[in-house]
Parts: sequence; structure tokens; C-alpha cells
Amino acid sequence: MTSFPKKVTIVEVGARDGLQNEAQVSTASKVEFINQLSMSGLRHIEAGSFVSPKWVPQMADSLEVMRQIQRKNGVTYSALTPNIKGFELALAAGAEEVAIFGSSSEGFSQHNINCSVAESLKRFEPLMFLAKQHNIPVRGYLSCVADCPYDGPTPPKQVADIAKALIDLGCYQISLGDTIGTGTPLRIATMIEAVHKQVPLKQLAVHFHDTWGQALANIYQALTMGISVIDSSTAGLGGCPYADGASGNVATEDVLYLCQGLNIETGIDINKVAEAGWRITKQLGRYPISKTSQALNARNRRMNKINL
Repeated sequence: MTSFPKKVTIVEVGARDGLQNEAQVSTASKVEFINQLSMSGLRHIEAGSFVSPKWVPQMADSLEVMRQIQRKNGVTYSALTPNIKGFELALAAGAEEVAIFGSSSEGFSQHNINCSVAESLKRFEPLMFLAKQHNIPVRGYLSCVADCPYDGPTPPKQVADIAKALIDLGCYQISLGDTIGTGTPLRIATMIEAVHKQVPLKQLAVHFHDTWGQALANIYQALTMGISVIDSSTAGLGGCPYADGASGNVATEDVLYLCQGLNIETGIDINKVAEAGWRITKQLGRYPISKTSQALNARNRRMNKINL
């Protein structure tokens, strides 16, 4: 019989990784969204990104958003910070944790951050030094762990080597990202096995996109291997920039339903997350991508409850 973790941590990325790939919504809507998520039982919410507004205009108001949210005790509010300037803005915004992002492939690194993988790691050194001075934990995102839109399949050993380099740099955890959502369970298992040879499982998380409909299957595979931290996005917010019209982030509601069915504790109220998802997608003029959220809404309507 397969053994699963008794408890998992959900890192909610909808307010950052999700909304940065959607039509722009107001600062007030973002604040309301994060405040609702804070009341759901989530313990880690990525609330903003301090990248150049020239490249990601949807995140230009991250400072205002993080200053206006109603923070709940026990919830970590983090931000993405690509450089020193971003880190300083995150500090000013009251971020309790920051994240840096690197690539498993040279092609994606060159196209996304205009430098080689080795150069990107070197660039992070001053940021890591400042983070240590301020006692701010740093999480590392590692993209293209299955495939790269420019280089093709990513060798698992290559993923493992760069993950270890990020740990050596000072990251407390590495989030393994299937950026274009092409991974399948067997390939994901091979990749995790390779990474685990260099990085302990307790320092690994998974971040699977659902472009090809494999995210939940890949998460299930990761759970069977002892992974206990999952990144997800409420309502499935966020698209995949490399596949027009395709879904991107796996929906938090769907991950919660999976964990519920496996008797894995999350401490999160799925109905509250779904409600937050319906409200923010209304602002975007569409419905949640989450199948679970849609099913909950249909059931509530049949039972004459409030429509999400």
C-alpha cells in the first residue's frame, strides 16, 4: 500500500504567480482576495512580486497590496524578489519571506532573465547576503524541471545539480516547477529521484502547471515519494505563456480535494478557498478553472445554498 505524508503544506501562489498572468485587477481586489485566503486556513500566501513593472505591470502595486492586507497570525506572506532592489522593496512591504527564481535550462535562463544559469546564481549572492543579515528566509523556484520551451527535455541530473546549487546558496527550500506543464508521472518520478540524491525531501516542493492536464497526477506521484509541500493557485489563476489558451497553475481547490480523498491533512477550508476564487474570477470576467470549485458551486445551488 502506498504511503502518503500525513500532512502537507500548500503554498498559495494565486495572488502572485496567478494574477501576474491574468488581466489586471485593482489593488483593492487583490487585497480582498488575499484577506479572504488568509481566513481559509492557508499558512503561506505569496502576496506580491517586486520585479520591473515594465515586464510585469500586473504586479506594479505589490508594495501597496502588501501594506494594505490584514495579516493573520500564523500566516507567512512572501514575495518574489529577483534582485537587491526587489529585496529592499519586499522588506519595505513587510514580506516575511522572499523567493528567487532560476532555471534548470540554459535556454529558458537566457530568454527569461538574460543570463546563463551560472550567472544567475552569481547574481543572487548579494541578495542572499542581505537576506541573511535581515533573517529573511529565501525560497528558490526552479523552472523547466521536465521540459524547456527552447532546449527540449531537461536532464534530471541537471535539475538536481542546480537545485543543490540553490541550497548551497542559502535557500531553505526548492520548488520544482514544471513550467510548461508537459511532465508526466514517470518522468516526474525520475526527476525527483535524481534531485533527492542531492537535496533532502524535506527541502523540496512541487509546482506543477496543468497545461496538458497532468498536474494532479504529477502531484499524486510526488506525494507517493514523500513530498509534502505543494504550490497551487486558487481558481487555477494564471495561464501558460507558451501555450495559447491553455490552463497554467493547478487549482488549489483541486489539490485540496485530492488531499482530502487521500486522508492527508491540510488544515484548509476548501469552501472558503473556493469562495475567494469565485470572487476574484468575477473581477476578471470569467469562471474558476477548478473542477472542484465548479462542482462545489453546482452542489450548493442544488441545496439552495448561497451561490459561490
